[in-house]
Amino acid sequence: MSVVIDLFFSFRSPYSYLSTPGALKIKEQYFAEIQLRPVLPLAVRQPDFFSPENLKRGAYILRDWPRRAEMMGMPHAWPRPDPIVTDMETFQATEEQPYIYRLTHLGVEANRQGRGIEYAAEVSRLIFGGTENWDQGDHLARAAERAGIDLTAMVSAISANPKSYANEVEMNQTNLEICGHWGVPTFSLNGEPYFGHDRVDSVCFELDKLGLRR
Repeated sequence: MSVVIDLFFSFRSPYSYLSTPGALKIKEQYFAEIQLRPVLPLAVRQPDFFSPENLKRGAYILRDWPRRAEMMGMPHAWPRPDPIVTDMETFQATEEQPYIYRLTHLGVEANRQGRGIEYAAEVSRLIFGGTENWDQGDHLARAAERAGIDLTAMVSAISANPKSYANEVEMNQTNLEICGHWGVPTFSLNGEPYFGHDRVDSVCFELDKLGLRR
């Protein structure tokens, strides 16, 4: 017996980055298949979430995630460049977004190739682990290689049918809402949401109850 767990994930979420060791642990220690379900960040899906009236939300995240990363022994630095281009006067995502759509669609392709979690772990570590100019040179190609896939082939697959990747991202966002949450990272097991990188133990507890430990 095995189960399928969906992991709703954003490549601009530091907490999604922090969820990757736990996701890999689940895959290694349980009869569980984890499907990476990349979604666009709230800054794009729900632009008013980080509006000037709600600056405390962003301020708290910037204060909290580094201490969580330090506690977990994970390298951490705010991305340069930020995967979301933001107008610093309005604090809104700009219309032109050169990074996040590419990152999200590459995540979809990685999952189609059966290496979604591995790819998410490598790329999010690249982005949030302190690699400056992570978008340049061969950084992404080497991260993909470490995850067991080829970036050039991924880009070719996306170029051949870009609409299917946009549609899958939209479907992921709809399914995130259906499972009962809006934020990332959210694990979905048997239709139940487990929100947060610190809910891995809860997922493991349920898998233990089902007798799925390897």
